[in-house]
Amino acid sequence: MELGFGAEYDSFRQEVRDFIVAHWPPADGDLKSRANERAFVVAAIERGYMHRAIPRRFGGSEQEPDIAKAEIIREELTKARAPAGRIPGNGLVVPTLLEWGTEEQKARFIAPTLRGDIVWAQGFSEPNAGSDLAALRTRAELIGDKWIINGQKIWTTHAHKATHMFCLVRTEPDAPKHGGISYLLVDIRQPGVTVRPLIQMTRQTEFNEVFFDNAETPADMLVGERGKGWNVTRSTLKHERSGIATMTWSLSMFRDLVKLAKEVERNGEPAIRDPRIREELAAIEGELMSLTYSTYRATSHDIHGRDIGWFQTMPKLYMTELAGRIAKLARDIVEDDFTDMGGARLKWIERFMISLSMSIAGGTSNIQRNIIAERSLGLPRDRVPGAGA
Repeated sequence: MELGFGAEYDSFRQEVRDFIVAHWPPADGDLKSRANERAFVVAAIERGYMHRAIPRRFGGSEQEPDIAKAEIIREELTKARAPAGRIPGNGLVVPTLLEWGTEEQKARFIAPTLRGDIVWAQGFSEPNAGSDLAALRTRAELIGDKWIINGQKIWTTHAHKATHMFCLVRTEPDAPKHGGISYLLVDIRQPGVTVRPLIQMTRQTEFNEVFFDNAETPADMLVGERGKGWNVTRSTLKHERSGIATMTWSLSMFRDLVKLAKEVERNGEPAIRDPRIREELAAIEGELMSLTYSTYRATSHDIHGRDIGWFQTMPKLYMTELAGRIAKLARDIVEDDFTDMGGARLKWIERFMISLSMSIAGGTSNIQRNIIAERSLGLPRDRVPGAGA
């Protein structure tokens, strides 16, 4: 059975490799320079290697859909550790704007977002509105030609690095809770916005709490219809839980796990020779391959306009379980040294902690299971005590 892409794609792979070699690492050797990363992304867009589905008029490369080429590009960028043009919030707002935004919003925001000149934070969760997102209380009032925003967001990823926020606010206080929400675009570099980092147990400050005190945004920064932002939100969450991003991250994590198993010694030989470790590695790889090819199939259906059903709700839950399994195996491989690792191995402590939080972030695992059970499998909803039959 031939599992390669064929001669045509082998030639394309070499083109991509040649491009990467010519542009990365940068001549000055500074891999963390924002200017160097931006230059690489712009060059990759011009060659058609990034943001392939985005029209040229909005700053993309507007290529014909080709899953094989997209996978080759992903593989080669990953191998070279070159910039992939992915900034967490940006990858959510661009497809949402393409689906719901006005022409003016698309023209103003998409191209600079793709280049990374604008960096977005996701303003959804609040202190008492996480899994029950529709319970949010941050409010916005339209006064003249501006929305005036007051309230608080929390667990806002990279808000301290962001320039803008796509934000859910309550604009119709008397409407049912799902019906009174609007989706706004907000510049958070203004006096009315305060960003405070949340220090995690890993000492990182990835998350933040954000306070709005009479912050402003123009009236035309409303995405979709007023009071109907919940529909727009579902599009954003669909992209947040999509399979391609989780698949890329999980495959990279698995490669690092195999490397760890080869490096760590147990009883005088590499841990990878331990039958139990090998068995678990094989089982994890099998599940990852299942996720990979299921994602390819779903992507193919999406490209050709075919309904992929409720598959889009599954990759996030599937990856959450796999991330936990990978992190636990890493813990078992290093055994007693797990809490006393330095250098490159320190990242496994962080990954273990992150794997625990993944069951909450982007929609809790229990909520995802309920969605799959009720909407995909057609199972009855749980009865609520006191709600009657």
